Amino acid sequence: MHRIFILFFTLLISGGCQDFGELELLRSLPASLKEVSGMELAADKIHLWAINDSANEAKLFLYDPNENTVKHTIEIVNGSNKDWEDLATDDEGNVYIGDFGNNRNSRKDLVIYTLPNALTIETTAAEALITKFSFEDQKAFPPKKKDRNFDVEAFIHYKSNFYLFTRNRSSDFDGTTKLYRVPAQPGTFKAELLDEYKTCSDSDDCMVTAASFHAESGKLALLSYNKVWILSDFSGDAFFDGKVEKIKLGHSSQKESISFQHENTLLIADETTGIEGGNLYRLQLD
Repeated sequence: MHRIFILFFTLLISGGCQDFGELELLRSLPASLKEVSGMELAADKIHLWAINDSANEAKLFLYDPNENTVKHTIEIVNGSNKDWEDLATDDEGNVYIGDFGNNRNSRKDLVIYTLPNALTIETTAAEALITKFSFEDQKAFPPKKKDRNFDVEAFIHYKSNFYLFTRNRSSDFDGTTKLYRVPAQPGTFKAELLDEYKTCSDSDDCMVTAASFHAESGKLALLSYNKVWILSDFSGDAFFDGKVEKIKLGHSSQKESISFQHENTLLIADETTGIEGGNLYRLQLD
């Protein structure tokens, strides 16, 4: 018993002294967001919208990072949380929920839910607009292990379209994320393959897990467990043809949420894994 207690106490002490590298630890998230898989700054520029991963309820949370409390919760009554993986917003206050997690590359029911003017929804339940899609280049469900690059955990809304970045699950991992475009409107569509980009080659560190777009500066951020890529100075939606800056965070955890707070400030969250994670961090770009 004494050995167990000493081990637990040592873990607590070491956790308190943990090095977060380039990240500033802001706070531990509430228990209701322990599996946070997506977040975006709300239209009021104060709160954050947040969602949880698969096996959780189909609920959107309005989180106050200053008070560290959930202020409001909205359940999507005409949808389910099969594998919610990321959030996006636009300058009109709409919130987009990506139910497109596809670890085995076998799903045929990929969906994006849209909640118009989400901050004005006062009820705890609401219907969403539904965008269904499939990948134009996927022919098998699942494909061969070497071709499994149809999982998505990152997307943005940009100029009336959704842009999706794949999390590469292929057995021959080389860091390639694929970029797809889907119309941001209700209906059923084929996701159009636009481009590919090699992040880096280590499968533990180079899988894209979240994205965020800052409309005023035109910057796009991609996240992995220990890196951030900042894309800027691109033309149209040729995101990878502009400047790409890779930032090593110096800290690895299950980071699956990222949002611009300001042009040069990013908020990042990780999921709770054992006694680690479940935190909100800040990354300064300047």
